[in-house]
Amino acid sequence: MDSLAAAPGTGPATSPLPVIRPVRAAKKFTDLPSDRALVMGILNVTPDSFSDGGKYASTDQAIAHGLRMLYAGADIIDVGGESTRPQALPVSISDELSRVLPVVKALVKAGALVSIDTTHAQTAAAALDAGAGLVNDIAGQEYDPQMPALIADRNVPYILTHRRGTAQTMDSLATYADVVGEVISELTALRNTFIAAGVAPEQLILDPGLGFAKADGHNWELLRSLDRLTGLGHRVLVGASRKRFLGTLLVAAGKAAAPEERDHATLAVSTLAASQGAWAVRVHDVGPTVDALKAAAAWAG
Repeated sequence: MDSLAAAPGTGPATSPLPVIRPVRAAKKFTDLPSDRALVMGILNVTPDSFSDGGKYASTDQAIAHGLRMLYAGADIIDVGGESTRPQALPVSISDELSRVLPVVKALVKAGALVSIDTTHAQTAAAALDAGAGLVNDIAGQEYDPQMPALIADRNVPYILTHRRGTAQTMDSLATYADVVGEVISELTALRNTFIAAGVAPEQLILDPGLGFAKADGHNWELLRSLDRLTGLGHRVLVGASRKRFLGTLLVAAGKAAAPEERDHATLAVSTLAASQGAWAVRVHDVGPTVDALKAAAAWAG
């Protein structure tokens, strides 16, 4: 099967899906491959995300794109209904749920392992009820106070991200004397809070939060020090895909590269992160990343 016809009720397909590769997405976290870094595909069911806002805002568009990533070899599909870009406005939980739940249910039914990208415990609980297998929370120090108990009760993997402030305030908080040391210290404090609430250490996945309360140089310092993060004894997720610090790296004629022009740089960062021990990378462009990480793993033996 080289393409997918329109699903019932979605109308005619606007573009064919890529060739389906012989890679099955895991339905359970414990089924994930362990011989290479994993690929988490980004699915923004939002009108205002920085990279692809509006492209997959409808349920049908989001499901179709999720299937494309699944067929391209994504190990996990990360579904989010609220933009986390700087200055993004919050959405109500009811709007967030209406965006993500139909997509989560459809992708789980298709055989995908789905992560719910949310800062709200209520949304996380509903998505887990709908079949999601893990929670990706970028709230950082502003975490929902109900989240630790939920993660402990459901016994699911939880991605704990470093961020200071909110989407509206985080850029003003990107001040560090020692960014690596301070990020590690603040992540460790958050980790300890979740463990104290009954979350098992092996449930926790750490994300340094590239771009969240970080200036360009901070992101590069964190990437150069991934060994210190992995040394904390948890899986580490790296999400550099199409972020601002890559755009400013690729300045041409005085203009930063647009988000969709940052995929080659993203691929380089993702492959290097994998070589430095990252458990997974979170990306928009799944197929090339899967190929690159498989090649890197083969090289490493």
